[in-house]
Amino acid sequence: MGMRCLKVGQGPSKADPERQAEYQKKKLEPRLEEAKLLKRAVFFVDAAHFVMGAFLGMIWCFKRVFIKSPSGRKRFNVLGALNAITHEIITVTNDSYITGTQVCELLRKLADLKLTIPITLVLDNARYQKCQVVQNLAEELGIELLYLPPYSPNLNLIERLWKFVKKKCLYAKYYADFSQFSSAISGCLDEAHLKHKKELDSLLTLRFQTFDKTQIMNV
Repeated sequence: MGMRCLKVGQGPSKADPERQAEYQKKKLEPRLEEAKLLKRAVFFVDAAHFVMGAFLGMIWCFKRVFIKSPSGRKRFNVLGALNAITHEIITVTNDSYITGTQVCELLRKLADLKLTIPITLVLDNARYQKCQVVQNLAEELGIELLYLPPYSPNLNLIERLWKFVKKKCLYAKYYADFSQFSSAISGCLDEAHLKHKKELDSLLTLRFQTFDKTQIMNV
């Protein structure tokens, strides 16, 4: 039996395993080796869109239990840059949309860290992350933009962090209003590298899942 893809249309079903392997060997791993030696700062960048609603969890009990669930579909958007080594995260948030404007804001926040080593951002091919205004500002600030191959969420470390945040502060949780909802997410992200350091060190290792052509065939 083949392997079924978890995200229809997003990968790994459309990924090119050979291109991923070449990217990892020639581009990603050399920069991560420099980061381990504190000669470069590597940040994994992505946006998450948390919708205020019911996040199911698992509860074992002997009788039926009713759990409150918030109404509405308001979104809390987080554009994050995750440090590959320290696991600290720099964020830009809003409740509307993530665009090139927010990416530029994130670039400026990273520049404001005043690091004395080169900065590389590993990010996907979303249009707002590849637009000219973003590329121009990155060049002006001396920040390298390293775009992942298409359909490669398995090579973006921050994807694991988004799942961690949902598990810690959203699954089977009730928030009375959007302010509590967004504050819980922000608080989790702000404190994660300190409060949950042991878990994150285990989760955010620099070992990436890879695929071959037989594994990504749809069933």
